[in-house]
Amino acid sequence: QHIPDPWENIVEKYPTNSKHTATVRNFTNFGIFVELEEGVDGLIHISDLSWSKKIKHPAEFTKIGDKIEVIVLDVDKDNRRLSLGHKQIEENPWEVFESVFTIDSIHQGTIVGTSDKGVVVALPYGVEGFAFTRSVVKADGSPAKMEETLDFKVVEFNKDSKKIVVSHTKISQDQKAAEKATEVVERKAKEKPAQNNVKAIKESMEKTTLGDLDVLANLRTEIEKKEKKVLKDKLAALDEKEKAKGKTLDAAGDRPETEEKPKAKFKSKKKDDETAEQVSE
Repeated sequence: QHIPDPWENIVEKYPTNSKHTATVRNFTNFGIFVELEEGVDGLIHISDLSWSKKIKHPAEFTKIGDKIEVIVLDVDKDNRRLSLGHKQIEENPWEVFESVFTIDSIHQGTIVGTSDKGVVVALPYGVEGFAFTRSVVKADGSPAKMEETLDFKVVEFNKDSKKIVVSHTKISQDQKAAEKATEVVERKAKEKPAQNNVKAIKESMEKTTLGDLDVLANLRTEIEKKEKKVLKDKLAALDEKEKAKGKTLDAAGDRPETEEKPKAKFKSKKKDDETAEQVSE
């Protein structure tokens, strides 16, 4: 009995973006070979297994004989190759992660792997981050250990390369920096009133000096007014004296005329005496 070749109508049966259930048949370092039906195999590249997990070998993700959901990415009928994906069954969570794992946001994570440069940290929502060795030193100076759960701060996020870099050490460093900044602000706040007091005293002294100048100017004006009044009073007094003197002179001019009459009487008496002597003779 002739068995029809399943690749004859492969494009119609397995069009691009169609979803299917396959069986895991074999592993390679670069992916998983699965069987869709007898005679039709496909390859899921290791990078298309998960959006969030960094898989070093397919055996970490599934087992031989397991069922796995796949989506057709490309069909090469001539070469009888099907490129399949597994992570594409779901929407790209990195679109969401971009708003969750923002720079400086803090998340709880568990150290699940190590490398020469640092450690792998399992973060919420099944995503993994990376922390350099120097970034997992705790506040007491001791290094974080495998399987230890700590708080991590996001220091780098790259949606395209699906990369999240985190640091535990930066949390304590930033706290110390914030405390130092607060101390500086408080110290400046304390110094400001003193500076304001000095400024106020200086302004007060300037105002006092200006006030003294005003007082001196007013005092000078008052003295000038008093001097003018004294001078005016002196002139008035002199004027009164002159007037009084004038009246005295006038009075002295009337007096001799009144005194001449007795003199005339004296002379008349003398004449009468002479007349009397003549008569007696």
